Amino acid sequence: MTNKIRIATRSSKLALWQSNWIKQKLEQHHEDLTVELILLKTQGDKILDVPLAKIGGKGLFVKELETAMLENRADIAVHSLKDVPTVFPDGLEISVMTEREAANDAFVSNRYSSFNDLPENGLVGTSSLRRIAQLKKARPDLAFKSLRGNVETRLKKLDSGEFDAIILAAAGLIRLGLKPRITELLPHDLSLPAIGQGIVCIESRIGDQEILDKISFLADEQSTIQVSAERALLKRLNGGCQIPIAGHALIDGDQLTLTGILAGPEGDPFLKMTETGSLTDGLIIGNQLGERMLKAGGREILAAVGIETD
Repeated sequence: MTNKIRIATRSSKLALWQSNWIKQKLEQHHEDLTVELILLKTQGDKILDVPLAKIGGKGLFVKELETAMLENRADIAVHSLKDVPTVFPDGLEISVMTEREAANDAFVSNRYSSFNDLPENGLVGTSSLRRIAQLKKARPDLAFKSLRGNVETRLKKLDSGEFDAIILAAAGLIRLGLKPRITELLPHDLSLPAIGQGIVCIESRIGDQEILDKISFLADEQSTIQVSAERALLKRLNGGCQIPIAGHALIDGDQLTLTGILAGPEGDPFLKMTETGSLTDGLIIGNQLGERMLKAGGREILAAVGIETD
């Protein structure tokens, strides 16, 4: 039996917070276990001057970590789930969804107290097509400019006066102890989150039962239920960063309600639909909502940017 687990991780402050959080929980739960962090730089970390939609999307943040596991240089990888594609290399899988932090997007500004307070032609920083499509629909008078880099870099650009406001994932700010920087949590009816937003997940080798036995206690039932629907929707739409896609599942008693958004790259056309079902039917709910969206015009939206759907 192994008494050591090696975690492949990116080296940004947020990625290290997430991996150290998992490391701490593992070492607290298993008294004889040592956890080592294997720091790696991904393509997504290296290319910071081009929007993700133009350079390949979500997979740019995980490939090097997955290679480390496949080459047995690491045992698990820790990710922000929203950065993880729905298709994995042979032999790997997401095995643990941890408890979800706030899934909302955060409005951050030094000048204005809310998104609605932004002046006409206010400049907003974000590189997310999903955020732009939704926020432009609410405020077509605003201007949006690409903003990439780690959380600290984005905040520095705001603080230097480059933007009137920036939009970030609230979970990342909260985890880094930067909750006071959040000016406003954007409600889901204004900015529906990215699929999986707010969840730290663990990727591991399929069938590595010794590792799975050690990490399984970290799995959160509610997150797992929500993600089953959200990622089924993403997979049915064959989506990535090159098209605005959002999805968030809410649990109410024994019911699961999934809301999804699909839009053209410029925000038009714009589809927003909802599907409800049993908590045990997340995969079905996600697939059904995806199918309805495709029939309602989603197939044409995706085809316009070269995404094929069956």
